[in-house]
Amino acid sequence: MHDSLISYVNRYSGIPLNTQEEDLVRRMFSAKRLKKRQYFLQQGDVCKHFCFIVSGAMRQYSIDEKGIEHVVQLGIENWWMGDRESIVMLTPSKYNIDAWENCELLTISHADTICLVDQIPSVRKMLQIMEERNSIAIQKRLNSTISLAADSRYADFAREYPNFLQRFPQHIIASYLGITKETLSRVRRSTIL
Repeated sequence: MHDSLISYVNRYSGIPLNTQEEDLVRRMFSAKRLKKRQYFLQQGDVCKHFCFIVSGAMRQYSIDEKGIEHVVQLGIENWWMGDRESIVMLTPSKYNIDAWENCELLTISHADTICLVDQIPSVRKMLQIMEERNSIAIQKRLNSTISLAADSRYADFAREYPNFLQRFPQHIIASYLGITKETLSRVRRSTIL
């Protein structure tokens, strides 16, 4: 299970882990399995771990006062999930994170993440690159949400994340895009025609 994470670190950082670093990564990350619909994090709890998805699909979402779900993140193999604000600030999470499919995960605490960053240059480099790409992705998503019509948002999503279209149902994708599932159905029909 750890081999996919080690491969990810090597690929992302461009600095291969040596044998001792691989052993430390294996010790710091714990294996966890979730069944479909099982929670990794529930709203109101403090997030204690980040997870690397080895297999499966997950979603992070909030529920408003009307009971409507608002999906803020989707993840599949080789993606990370966790509530950064909660884990860093030790505050109750505003989000639920659950398994959309059966999942195999590798989890790590914030303290152990800091330990790895301090000891392993390739982990530090990987996290730096992830932070940069995450910042760019958030900026693009924000711009898309405030400035693009639903059809353009869907087209961008389909181009950027084609695998997600196969793994998540329309209502979850619609929520992620900030549109209704009826609007998404209409947009999809018009792109097929």
